[in-house]
Amino acid sequence: MTAAPGGSRRSEKDVAGFTASAEFVQAMQQILVDLVELHLQGKQAHWNVVGHNFRDLHLQLDEIVEEAREAADTIAERMRALAAFPDGRTDTVVASTTLPAFPQGAVDVKNVVELITTRLRVTADTLRTHHDRIDSEDPSTADLLHAIIDSLEKYAWMVHAENQSA
Repeated sequence: MTAAPGGSRRSEKDVAGFTASAEFVQAMQQILVDLVELHLQGKQAHWNVVGHNFRDLHLQLDEIVEEAREAADTIAERMRALAAFPDGRTDTVVASTTLPAFPQGAVDVKNVVELITTRLRVTADTLRTHHDRIDSEDPSTADLLHAIIDSLEKYAWMVHAENQSA
């Protein structure tokens, strides 16, 4: 967009807004489905974790679920702000997520720690994979990705520490 010659007023026809490319939208859609799947798998783990230190992990999983849900909402709303249409339908998520499937039934704390750590890392990797492409087209959206990556990697570290010893 450029200002009118010699002035500060713009013509209405000169203000179209940013339109995301098809590749940009595809990258954002992949990020969205992985965040939705992380939210759902986190809830599955929350409901079915068993064993020593159950309560602490059970509560921490709710924090992760909320973070993933809010991040998915941020991405979907950013897509709409850029005239793209997010698709968070369950059949779309199942067909396109990069996260491994989560086991059914009760899962002990130690295994949930590993499963959730992996899913946090996979989701962060999805954001990192698409970050540079998104940044080259829209640095504002890349800023949103930075915050989400930071949060996912922090949770991965915190959850993984449960199975570590000094």
